[in-house]
Amino acid sequence: MTLFNDTELFTSGVSGKTVFDLPDTELILIDNFFSKEESDYYYERLLHQTKWREYEMEMFDKTVTAPRMIAWYEDKDNIGADPNGPNWTYELLTIRSRVEKETQVDFNALLLNLYRNGNDSVAWHSDKEHNTGPNPIIASVTFGETRMFRLRHKFRKDIPQIEIPLHHGSFLLMSGTTNSFWQHHVPKTARDVLPRINLTFRRVNRKL
Repeated sequence: MTLFNDTELFTSGVSGKTVFDLPDTELILIDNFFSKEESDYYYERLLHQTKWREYEMEMFDKTVTAPRMIAWYEDKDNIGADPNGPNWTYELLTIRSRVEKETQVDFNALLLNLYRNGNDSVAWHSDKEHNTGPNPIIASVTFGETRMFRLRHKFRKDIPQIEIPLHHGSFLLMSGTTNSFWQHHVPKTARDVLPRINLTFRRVNRKL
């Protein structure tokens, strides 16, 4: 089965690494972080074997169903972790190991987002800090359809918005003060697109 051939990165065999020169952020993109074969395999496994669920969120003083589906994994020895939560699968542990080797960071939690079609999205936001601290390191892996990832500075209107296409098998690292100074979102698209799966590895540190 041929999936997501909208980029020549796989056929060229080049792993393109981009370090963004932007104020108040440490942002690194690696295209083809996973090979085409690996990306296709993980996409199919995660799409069909993950126990995806809808969830509700607060927006403009009302509760709405988020326009995407999620799954949450974390180490059982984390403070406050759900002892009945799902166990890490072999695939997730293998992906985590690759990410940890690249970043030299030990992650203990993972949020997966499933964007089922072009109507699924995530609004402008910075990640909540109550479990991760003000400047978390967030390692993001994408499998599936290419979707645009946009960032905007919270305080400086003179800095243009940044738009990054996140391709099948790509890796994006947000660290430093990125979360404190920047917001990000994935917009809807009118294009007829296949599902996209995004994995964001984190370190949670709840207090007793």
